[in-house]
Amino acid sequence: MTVKPIKCGLLPGESRAVVEGLNEPLRLCLERGLGRPVELVVGHNYVATGEALRRGELDLAYLGPVTYILQSRDADLEPFARPTHGGRIGPTFQAAIIVPADSPVESLDQLRGGEIAMGDLVSTSGTWVPRLMLLEAGLTQDRDYVRRSLGAHDAVAAAVSERQVAAGGLSLPIFRRLLAEGRVDGERVRVLAESQPIPEYMWTFREGLPEGLRETLREIFLDLRDPAALRAYRADAFIPAVDADVDRMRNWMERILQARIRPAGPATQEGASSRRLGGVSS
Repeated sequence: MTVKPIKCGLLPGESRAVVEGLNEPLRLCLERGLGRPVELVVGHNYVATGEALRRGELDLAYLGPVTYILQSRDADLEPFARPTHGGRIGPTFQAAIIVPADSPVESLDQLRGGEIAMGDLVSTSGTWVPRLMLLEAGLTQDRDYVRRSLGAHDAVAAAVSERQVAAGGLSLPIFRRLLAEGRVDGERVRVLAESQPIPEYMWTFREGLPEGLRETLREIFLDLRDPAALRAYRADAFIPAVDADVDRMRNWMERILQARIRPAGPATQEGASSRRLGGVSS
């Protein structure tokens, strides 16, 4: 009898091959702990991964705060584990806005009138937090700058490095890894600003996953000490996660949506985000 694999959903923050490679050590740990096959599933975009979990096509998924917030409104999803990091960082990470190394821009407000690359439309550190950073500098999307959505953090870094845009917003940990791996030339790009701490991503169960399986998975994650598996998350360990851990992000999203000037035209994915947040409009 064929044993049905456990399906783990992952967001396409980078290419599918990179995401799968980074998470292969974790997949092997899960297989050993569960005694059954585990399959990694990388969605073609962030919404696809979140909706697959909401529809029950995945058993668990690693969701950023924004993706989790949007999908949990329509399903009884349960966050259960999040990575924590050494020192005072804890279970948080940061976004950054980067510019070409020779750009004359020295502050966020000087990006007024420019085109700014960002990642997936529902990426926490690739779109939403960079927009918050710009908003706090007095810049509103569509009025003060044009957003170019490139889908992935590495694509944003490449666009800035090649001077295709005035600036780009992305995950600071991913940007640092791209520099360390030589995938981005540190002589061609620099960090203009770093965000305040952002609540970490959360491993999340689908609605209806059997309780016994939940408990086994929870134990595997919270007891995980495999260096290779943790390295992909820059983590010392995984700690428990609950819905309230992303309340700060909920507040930030409402601020951004309230400030947004909605352009004329057909409904956008962001419009759907606004409706799912309870009809917050701008």
